[in-house]
Amino acid sequence: MLLLSLTLSLVLLGSSWGCGIPAIKPALSFSQRIVNGENAVLGSWPWQVSLQDSSGFHFCGGSLISQSWVVTAAHCNVSPGRHFVVLGEYDRSSNAEPLQVLSVSRAITHPSWNSTTMNNDVTLLKLASPAQYTTRISPVCLASSNEALTEGLTCVTTGWGRLSGVGNVTPAHLQQVALPLVTVNQCRQYWGSSITDSMICAGGAGASSCQGDSGGPLVCQKGNTWVLIGIVSWGTKNCNVRAPAVYTRVSKFSTWINQVIAYN
Repeated sequence: MLLLSLTLSLVLLGSSWGCGIPAIKPALSFSQRIVNGENAVLGSWPWQVSLQDSSGFHFCGGSLISQSWVVTAAHCNVSPGRHFVVLGEYDRSSNAEPLQVLSVSRAITHPSWNSTTMNNDVTLLKLASPAQYTTRISPVCLASSNEALTEGLTCVTTGWGRLSGVGNVTPAHLQQVALPLVTVNQCRQYWGSSITDSMICAGGAGASSCQGDSGGPLVCQKGNTWVLIGIVSWGTKNCNVRAPAVYTRVSKFSTWINQVIAYN
């Protein structure tokens, strides 16, 4: 078992590229209240992926966790052969970016995913060929199963989802927004018993994820490392910036994720 975990950590780190440390530093302005977000710095969230169909339509986000694996939301319904993982994207209106467009060989959804309750909203995508790490493409660290989330952590969500709950305007540039984590109790005050211990809440303070951000990352900075603690899952239909948005709690699934990667 020890051997397995050692090999795993080496696999996840991927040669000399550590996880969770962008070569290009993100710049966050906390005055910004991905509704009410701001343009990210080009290349500063190198694990962000765009999931697209063959026409280039972006329908969900995801996070690169190793050279061969991406984690996203189960409700994105990714199907190998029909959908593609696009790495290194920033400006969706540009044709000049150095992208890696990779096919998906397998989509492995958590066996307890429930589309009615949105519980266990996580899918792993195995890439048909490994991603090549660059200054603009590198993996994020996974939250460990005993990840402690202290108050006052800097947490950020990123994506190309809708800019408001009304209308269908999506941004060309990758958006980012710093969000406060919300305790389970605070979140249940808003959402009631639909919040399970496999979920984590953030936002409700003037900014929100919205449709099209699904499957993308909620990362928190620990020291100089960014850790994936949430996967954009669900929220209000109109992306209400006063309501906490709900994310899949990655720490609850890190053991399952590591097992799937080890066996496939």
